Amino acid sequence: MSGELGQPQAGPSHAGLDFPNPDRNRAGVPGGVIRRAGSQGRRSWIQKVLEQITDSPLQWVTPSEVVPVAVLAVQRYLLEDEPRDTIPKPPLYCYDVTISDGVYQEKCYLDPSLNFLVYKNILKVGIEMKISRVSCLYNEKRLGQGILCIDNVHCGEALEAISLETPFRNSAHEEVPERPLRGGKSHYLALWNNEDPYGDIWLTNKQPEEHNFNNTKIISLSHLEMTWANRRNFPALLVRILHKSKLRYYGKPDKKMIEPYQTFLEVADSSGTVSVIMWNALCPEWYKSLRVGLVLLLQDYSVKKSYPFRMQPLPVDPQIKLISTMEICLNLRDPPTNIIIIPEKQVKPEWRLPKLNHRFITRSELDDMPENHICDVIGILVFVGRVQRSKKKENREDFWSYRWIHIADGTSEQPFIVELFSTSQPEIFENIYPMTYFVCTQLKVVRNDAQVPKLLYLTTTNESRVFITGHRGQPYTNDTKVKNFIHWIKTRTDSEEVKNTVIGGYYPYPPVPETFSKYSSSVKVESLLTAISEVRKEIEDLQYREQKRIAIQGIITVIKYIPHASASENASTSETLRSTNQPSTSQAARRENQSQERDNNKRHQDDDPVSSQCFQTTYTSLSPTKKKRILQGIPVPQPETSAQTKGNKPDMPSIFQRITSTIGKARKTISDRWESQLWREKKFGLIDHLHYSHVYPESIPRKFIFEQRKFLTEQFNSQPAKYIPPEGRPPKLDDFKSARSLGHFEVTILGLNHEIAIDVAFLPMYCPEDLRTSQIDTLLTCMNYSCVYPQDGAGNDRLPGPRALAGDIIKAAMKLDRVHIVGILDICNLGNNKVEVYLHRIYSPTNIS
Repeated sequence: MSGELGQPQAGPSHAGLDFPNPDRNRAGVPGGVIRRAGSQGRRSWIQKVLEQITDSPLQWVTPSEVVPVAVLAVQRYLLEDEPRDTIPKPPLYCYDVTISDGVYQEKCYLDPSLNFLVYKNILKVGIEMKISRVSCLYNEKRLGQGILCIDNVHCGEALEAISLETPFRNSAHEEVPERPLRGGKSHYLALWNNEDPYGDIWLTNKQPEEHNFNNTKIISLSHLEMTWANRRNFPALLVRILHKSKLRYYGKPDKKMIEPYQTFLEVADSSGTVSVIMWNALCPEWYKSLRVGLVLLLQDYSVKKSYPFRMQPLPVDPQIKLISTMEICLNLRDPPTNIIIIPEKQVKPEWRLPKLNHRFITRSELDDMPENHICDVIGILVFVGRVQRSKKKENREDFWSYRWIHIADGTSEQPFIVELFSTSQPEIFENIYPMTYFVCTQLKVVRNDAQVPKLLYLTTTNESRVFITGHRGQPYTNDTKVKNFIHWIKTRTDSEEVKNTVIGGYYPYPPVPETFSKYSSSVKVESLLTAISEVRKEIEDLQYREQKRIAIQGIITVIKYIPHASASENASTSETLRSTNQPSTSQAARRENQSQERDNNKRHQDDDPVSSQCFQTTYTSLSPTKKKRILQGIPVPQPETSAQTKGNKPDMPSIFQRITSTIGKARKTISDRWESQLWREKKFGLIDHLHYSHVYPESIPRKFIFEQRKFLTEQFNSQPAKYIPPEGRPPKLDDFKSARSLGHFEVTILGLNHEIAIDVAFLPMYCPEDLRTSQIDTLLTCMNYSCVYPQDGAGNDRLPGPRALAGDIIKAAMKLDRVHIVGILDICNLGNNKVEVYLHRIYSPTNIS
C-alpha cells in the first residue's frame, strides 16, 4: 500500500471487495453477492489480481500479468478527516474509478498521489489503462471486506467502443443510490464543479397535491416579521417562489454533514418577500422539483435573524415589501419541515399571491442599460463556446464552470454576449447548442464605456435560470417582447443568424483595455506581472479546461504565419457530414490528429489561392478607409484578374518561401516569416525555450451542423464522469469547417534578460463593424481589435486573402524589433497533456500608460 494513504478509514466502506473467508459461504457476503468466473470463457484479470493480494504477505502487489482494462467511470467525492487527524486540512477530493476487464467490472479507489491524472483529464472514461500496482484498504468494521486501490497506472488511448454489458464482480457496486467506496459521505459530487447536482440521490418526483385548508392556519410574512421573535410555534406560510438560487456545497473534511448543501428561495405573499434557506438533505429531495412560479405551503419551519452581508435579489414587483430582517429555514429535522406544492388550479384570487414579472430587454435596448442592471433575455443561440473552468478564490481545488454564448433576437446586428456560469442545471448547461431558442433570467449587465473597445456583456447571477425546451406554458410566454421575438423568428426561416451559427473554440473575451494602466486597475491578482521564468509553473499548475490570463514582459523576435486548412476541402467534408452519420472511426481520427500535432511543419494550403494571391498586392495599396472595411469584415470591390477570368488557379508556394503576387505588371513580395537579428544572436544560448504555439482542433471554432449536434456538443462539453457509448462511427473534429479563415501566427517572445523564450499563438479575426480606428495597419491594432464572434463576411470570396492581412501584421511586427512590450497571454489546458498559450494583446511603450 502506498505511503500516502496511511491507515484505512475508521468509518464504514461502501461496496468494497469481499475476500474469501473459510468460515462462510464464498458466494454470498454482507452487502453484496460476489460473482465467480466459471470454467467457461476467459478468466477475469480482476479476479486474478484479487487472488494475488489475498495470497500476498504485503498490502500491495505488482500484478503478475499487466493487461489493458477499460475505464468506465471516474467519480469524485469528499473524504472525511480520519479520527486521528487533529489539524483541519483543506478539502481532499477522492476518486473512485470503475474499470472493466471484459469479464467483470470493478469499482476501485484511486490513490491520491494519482489525482493529478484526473486534474489534467489524462485519466478519463473511455480510455485503455494498464494498472501496474494495486493495494488493499481493509474495512476494519466488517469481516473480510476491503477496497481495491490503484497505486500505479499507465493511461493509454481512447477506445472505439466499450461494452457496458459486463457485470460487476461485486453486486454491491450496483446498489442504488450509488455510494463512494470510502468514508462516511453518502454521495458523489459532479466531476468538475460543486454546483451541479449529480447522481441518483437527486429526486425529481415531487408533484403538486391538493390540500384541504380548513384546518390550516396561515400567517402572512409581514405579520411573521413582527412577531417571530416572541413565538415558539409558527403557523403555515402560503407563498409563491419568485427566485431560486443555484446550489451551494459547503462540505469540509472536518464537518460530519451527510449532504452539506444549501439553496435560497425568494418567496412572497401579498404582504412581502423573504428569503427561504433550504438545508442539507432537503436539497437532494426537493431542489430539482422546485421551480420559479410554484405555490408552496410551508409548515414546521424555523425562523432566524438574516445574514447581514447577503444581498437579496430585487423583488419582481416594486410594490412588494422586501423583508430583510429574518430568514425562513427549512430542514429535514429540528424541526422536520413539511413542504407541499399547491396546484395552480387550487390557487384562489383572494390569496393575492404576486404574479411573476419578468424584465425582458432586447439587444437594441442593452446599449442604454446601466452597469449592474438586472434583466432577462430571449433569443436564438448563434454561438456556443466550450465549457471552461476558473478557480474559486477560497480553495485551489474548487472551480466554477462557465461558457460564453451569443444570443440574437433580431433587434440589432450585434448579439447578446453572455458569460453563462453553471446554474445547477446540468441537463441544460451540457446540452445547449446553436439554433436553439434560449431564455435566461436574472442576468447582470457588465459594461465599461471608458475603455477601448467598449466592454458590454451579460453575466449570470446566483438566481439566474435557463430554459431551452418546454417554453409553452412558461409564465414568460405572455411577455410582449417574447411574443415579438417569436413573431420575428417565424419570419426568418432561412435567416443569416441560422446560416452562420458557430460552436466551440478558443474565445478571447472579455477584451482588455487599450492601455496597460487601465488593465492594471481592472485585474485582481496578487502579482500584476509574471516573470517569464515563472510561466512554466503557471502552465503546469493549470487543471483541465482551466483558462487563465497573465501578463509578461519581453521582446517579439519571431513571427510566422500558419495558413488555415483548405476551405473547399472543409466545405465538401461538411456537406458529407450533413448526409451521413458514419464518415470515419474516432480511433482513426485521433491517430490522424496526433500525427498532425507531432509534425508542426506540415501545413495545409491557404483557403483560396486565387483570392489570396490576387489581393496580396491590392491590400497593401488600399486606402486606410478600405483597409478598415476589410478588418471589419465588410466586402471591398476587387478588380478582376486574368487568372480569375480564365478560371486558372496558380500554384501556392511553400509558406517558408517568399510569396510573389502579380496583378498586371505590378509585383510586390510578402514574407510569411520574420526573424529579428536579436533572435539570431540569442536563440542558441537560451536556458529554456517554451513551445506553446500549437493550435489544437478543439480550439478552432466550427461551423455548426444541426445533424451533427450531438457529436459537436459532446466535443465542447466537459469530460463526462461515466462512459457514454458513441452512436455509430463518430466523425472527427477536423471534418467540420472552421468558422475562421485567417489561419494563425506563431509568435516568439524573448524575455528581457535574453535567457528564456516562449512560443505563443496569435489568432487574428475580422473585426466587428462597431470598432473604429484610424491606425489599422499595425500589429497592435490587429490584436487589440480582434473579433470576438464570426462576421457574416468572414470567409467570403470577395474579401482579400488571409496572406495579404498576414503581410501587414508581419510588417508591423518588424517595427517592434527590440521594443520592450507587455504581452497579455491566455493560457488554456485542454486536458490530456494539451496546453495552448495565446497572445491576447500587446502593450508597447506608446500605450503602457
